[in-house]
Amino acid sequence: MKSVAGTLRVAVVGATSLIGEAVIQELRARSFPFAELHALDDERHVGRAVREQEDESADLKTQAVDAFDFSRIDLAFFCGRAALSERYAAAAAAHAWVLDNSPAFRTRTDVPLVAADVNPTVLARLGTRGLIALPGSASVALATALKPLHALAGLTRVDVATYQAVSGGGRAAIDELAGETVAMLSGRKARGKAFGRQIAFNVIPQVDQVDEEGVSREERRLWEETRRLLDAPELAINATAVRVPVFFGHSLAVHAAFERPVTVAAALDVLRRGSGISVIDTASSAEYPTPATLATAPDRVYLGRLRSDKTRERALNFWVVADNVRKCAAHNAVSAAQILVNSAR
Repeated sequence: MKSVAGTLRVAVVGATSLIGEAVIQELRARSFPFAELHALDDERHVGRAVREQEDESADLKTQAVDAFDFSRIDLAFFCGRAALSERYAAAAAAHAWVLDNSPAFRTRTDVPLVAADVNPTVLARLGTRGLIALPGSASVALATALKPLHALAGLTRVDVATYQAVSGGGRAAIDELAGETVAMLSGRKARGKAFGRQIAFNVIPQVDQVDEEGVSREERRLWEETRRLLDAPELAINATAVRVPVFFGHSLAVHAAFERPVTVAAALDVLRRGSGISVIDTASSAEYPTPATLATAPDRVYLGRLRSDKTRERALNFWVVADNVRKCAAHNAVSAAQILVNSAR
């Protein structure tokens, strides 16, 4: 029964992906109350060990998702591969809670879109099974930072540039950055395979495909998902998504305008009390968050460089950093699952 701790039967689909491995590690680290844990993936990865403990003999072995009976579980995490979600998530949701980290269902208005630190009350309306979409990592980071400010002064417009780590493109993109870096430092040419051009020592002003209007899918996802998470359908969001040669940790430069006057002091006060946020002020030894430093802590969105916008009234500028795989994907998924479990007790 879902209401009894330690009896949950859990499956992680896409277990060999970066997000899948991070979800399993997060479940272990937080002592999530499961009795069974199944690592599932497509036939290419069957039998592969999902490394999670020092004793390799105790590692989970991946099973075939197409042969798995989802009526055997209470909870499933789908971890980033849209093809797997499109094929199996809806069927699994007939028997269990399904938390989907892929883009497959995020635009469907009949499927709740949830970031645990932003709109957790949406989960309270669910029963003991059903499909839940989880937002993209940049959307989670942005909405987490904006929520307390929106409650304080009422957002009217957000301009944001995201500087996204290559891990957002999966394990192959990480290998590409590492390989290109070694090649170029050795005097060889970069392949430019994962992103269609060199990523090492480079910045690419495009994340995902660009439509006929010149807008990328990632930019469109960012504004659509953030509006839904904040329940602010009319909020003006202008986004530019950029890929940078960083392994883990998305960064965002945010410019926010408000309905009501807001001071830096008042903003700091509500942000420090915000869920899932750590504020780094200029007086701290850290000074400001970066992907290679504070963002490696997996359970927080970090905000720094908070200041007034000197070009317009009722506006603030700030910088946001968060680990895209661990905080914005895995930690968000397990946090949402914990809320579901607690609500069923």
